[in-house]
Amino acid sequence: MSRPDLRLSELFRADLFRTVTFRLTLAFVVAIIAGMALQFGLVYGQMNGYEQQRSTDLLQREAALLVRETPAQLEYEVRERSKTDLRVILNGAALFDMSRNLIAGDIKKWPVGLEVSPRTQRLWDAPPGDTPYEMRYLAVEVEGVQGNRDRILVLARSLHMANELRYITKRAALMSVVPVVAFALMAGIFLSHRALRRVKEMHEAIDRIMDGDLHERLPAGRERDDIERLAVSVNRMLDRLEHLLDEIRDVGNDIAHDLRTPLARVKARLERVSAITNDPTALHGAIERATQDLEQCFSVITALLRIGEIENGRRRAGFAMLDLRELLVGVVDLYEPIAETQDVLLRIAESNRPVPLFGDKDLLNEVLVNLVDNAIKFTPAPGSVDLSVGQEPNGASWLRVADTGIGIAEEERRAVMGRFYRSDKSRHVPGSGLGLSLVSAILRLHGASLEIGAARTNHALPGAVFTIHFPVAATA
Repeated sequence: MSRPDLRLSELFRADLFRTVTFRLTLAFVVAIIAGMALQFGLVYGQMNGYEQQRSTDLLQREAALLVRETPAQLEYEVRERSKTDLRVILNGAALFDMSRNLIAGDIKKWPVGLEVSPRTQRLWDAPPGDTPYEMRYLAVEVEGVQGNRDRILVLARSLHMANELRYITKRAALMSVVPVVAFALMAGIFLSHRALRRVKEMHEAIDRIMDGDLHERLPAGRERDDIERLAVSVNRMLDRLEHLLDEIRDVGNDIAHDLRTPLARVKARLERVSAITNDPTALHGAIERATQDLEQCFSVITALLRIGEIENGRRRAGFAMLDLRELLVGVVDLYEPIAETQDVLLRIAESNRPVPLFGDKDLLNEVLVNLVDNAIKFTPAPGSVDLSVGQEPNGASWLRVADTGIGIAEEERRAVMGRFYRSDKSRHVPGSGLGLSLVSAILRLHGASLEIGAARTNHALPGAVFTIHFPVAATA
């Protein structure tokens, strides 16, 4: 067994009894024991109370019958109890005089603590060398030979039935709790073992991912439980990370490709300049062209840093309520002279209704500048660029920029949002291919989405339509 497998096995054994599943099982075991104890306690209480009341009723009923007997008949009944029905009902009966001396009966001496009362009393008899047992007594005054109430009738009934019920209940509780607890613990160990097996598989997958296998994913079975949902979420995160790493790799390649050309030109010009010693005009021109190439490199680096800053969400502090229509009017005023020089008509749809939005004015202005600049740049003369803004019935805002230019092919509409991507039709136009990437980053910061379509069909110049959809929450 390799060292990682050994470590996982040790972790598996050590954590078997520390899993959430096993702890929940223990909690359920405690709850089951408490519930069973409460149940048996209630059952015992009901049975014991019933037996106590039954003994009390029997004693009081027999006493009521015996009190109505004549003194001689009563003494005979008590003396001959073993030959009458009293033997079945009572466990003891006796007649005492007022001095607590025995007259007749099988209760040989006055019970300690017994008082003459119409209410029954619960006492414990403790025979010498024997286990104490519970008895219920009733002591009432009865008529004597001279017609006076000078005798005391004492009746007793054993509560051995209640003691037997108590014993049976305790035994039943213990006999039922032990298998239930054992079964619950076995189920807890089984479920913990099953959960830890899945965790072990995830640990192994994570180790492979950490070793560099970025295509590895956590095992996700068919169980719709918390571990399953966690594995699915982690796999989605890994997919996103792999996609981002691919983008970083592509961006690095694109940066190297885009910066290599201007830097190579700068190097070549500087090498030629180094050979020029007596022509100031040629020297000045070479330095100027090298400076332009370096500015192009700086613009690419600045755009990348700008996209990174926006994607990190550092600009949310500048969010405030604004009017999208006013933003549109400002961009049109800025680019209208440029559009006129290229014979492109830049216009805005007439609308006097304000369109409120919660966002960063400077960033949204940058979005409009990029879209309008691209629309003018890729629209041949004579052409037009139309801007419009509005609100949906549910309160969501939208903004649209449509032109009559060369358009974007349907299969390229997703790719143009990536960094440094430039279609074959636009390679003759100066640029770095980062404008729409910057637009995409700003819109993600605002929770908005960008939809790209064609302005016209069956036309040599289909044009492009950029529609930005803002969420309802952004207009609140």
